[in-house]
Amino acid sequence: MALNATIHSFEITLNDADRGVYQALAFRAARHPSETPEFLLTRVLAYCLEFCEGLTFSKGLSEPDAPALSIRDLTGALKSWIDIGTPDTARLHRAAKAAPRVAVYSHKDVGALVLALAADGVHRAQEIEIYALDRELLAALAVRLAKRMSFDLAVSERTLYLTFDDQTLTGNVTPYRSGAAA
Repeated sequence: MALNATIHSFEITLNDADRGVYQALAFRAARHPSETPEFLLTRVLAYCLEFCEGLTFSKGLSEPDAPALSIRDLTGALKSWIDIGTPDTARLHRAAKAAPRVAVYSHKDVGALVLALAADGVHRAQEIEIYALDRELLAALAVRLAKRMSFDLAVSERTLYLTFDDQTLTGNVTPYRSGAAA
């Protein structure tokens, strides 16, 4: 018997000074039993950091060839392929051919991925955006993970400030491209 996904509800007040996005977000994200809390929270933070019209979550494991998040225009054309974790280079090669923009948000060390992009001949490897989220921030947030979460997220100069009623968690988003930190 297969285990069911756990549905988490998020209410996030987003104040992204870097992009000029100020929005109250309310959404649900399903967490598969094989998914770590850090992976789920990386998806949630990527959703916030990429928030714009046309952004959607994929159907998860039922669509293994789809990105974790995608941005489509009003015609349905894929504008951005957004993956989570450390996808293999073959997947990123397909993504770079399918979408004009590819981004990866990771909760893991991305050093090997960055090196593999250049070494494996990935299509448009130098244009693939890789963002490493602060692992201490994700660990502190994972401790707080609940089925219903509400917090404020402020983004300024690639620093995240997550404010709860009783505490503020802080961490950086480190960008990487084509073999080096940006």
